Amino acid sequence: MRATVWHGKRDVRVEHVPDPRIQEDTDAVIRITSSGLCGSDLHLYEVLTPFMTPGDILGHEPMGIVEETGPAVRNLKAGDRVVVPFQIACGTCWMCSRGLPTQCETTQVTEYGMGAQLFGYTKLYGAVPGAQAEYLRVPQAQFGPIKVPHGPDDDRFVYLSDVLPTAWQAVRYADVPDGGSLAVLGLGPIGAMSCRIARHLGVGTVIGVDLVPERLERARADGVTVLDLREHTSRDDLVDAVKDLTDGRGPDAVIDAVGTEAHGSQAARLAQTAAGLLPSSWAEKLMQVAGVDRMAALDLAIALVRRGGTISVSGVYGGAADPLPLLTMFDKQVQLRMGQANVRAWTDDILPLLTDDDPLGVDGFATHHVPLDEAPDAYATFQKKEDGAVKMLFQP
Repeated sequence: MRATVWHGKRDVRVEHVPDPRIQEDTDAVIRITSSGLCGSDLHLYEVLTPFMTPGDILGHEPMGIVEETGPAVRNLKAGDRVVVPFQIACGTCWMCSRGLPTQCETTQVTEYGMGAQLFGYTKLYGAVPGAQAEYLRVPQAQFGPIKVPHGPDDDRFVYLSDVLPTAWQAVRYADVPDGGSLAVLGLGPIGAMSCRIARHLGVGTVIGVDLVPERLERARADGVTVLDLREHTSRDDLVDAVKDLTDGRGPDAVIDAVGTEAHGSQAARLAQTAAGLLPSSWAEKLMQVAGVDRMAALDLAIALVRRGGTISVSGVYGGAADPLPLLTMFDKQVQLRMGQANVRAWTDDILPLLTDDDPLGVDGFATHHVPLDEAPDAYATFQKKEDGAVKMLFQP
């Protein structure tokens, strides 16, 4: 089969690799019909390369058709149409039974002290072959895949794999009071969908912050109050602008949908670059003990949120020793929630919204539909934020 394969920093290629097969009784194999390109994939393209191995297959946002199942998978059959969550979880362990499949005790990567395995990610999360491919082996298929109806375009359901539950969890973790205010930092796929979900759930004031014109215009069209970082060049200026929109206090909650690749934080950018130049074994050790994240977005969230407010972090960070302004956070009584989205904990809430009425605008959410063979160019375009790229879907 063809698959998108990692070979090094900013070097992905579409190559022929062996077809996946059933290896465990709880496996399934699906034929991919759509697979998303995620901002988290860019971390592998640029930042987290020390934990990658040439030949790793990328991608963690798949949907498709079941081709084959292991004997322990009784909830699926060949021909079923499914969306596959990005994390691999058993559904029955202590963590899964408490709505935390990202911490699944059956698939935890204990070698590195990490949570559940993820598709198409680094060895920290199991280096499981990913979904930007023609076929995908799905471990723990007795729990993970979500059956969806045949008929509507993939765009109606594919975001159940990551975008929708990640954005839904970000808004729920933000815990905005009735009629309250929310600022969303970063209007990429997760930030943009967080804004839509927040408005759908009745958040009174939704403020979106970014510097990419197409992303700002897209959020503005969704009814979001947008602030352009190019017009607010200092943090104090932006803080004042947000306070002006929130009764002088700041928002009740802030979602950091940016993560480690925030603009600014030049020292951390240099550290990321340096890590990319070191031998992989050295760089891996550096990233496991050093603060290599660009913290501009999280620092801004801490400055923006009102006293007693909540920060919800959905953007991915990769450093193990990043500095935090704990005095400010303690003094402001900031609540902080974060983590990979627990996909199956939220899908029952989200599925009823994927109707013909389309209240979350999923049908038009993708800006680009790209043949799998064009994956290398798609990664470069998405990383540079060119051509209005907000969300890309690959079709094999």
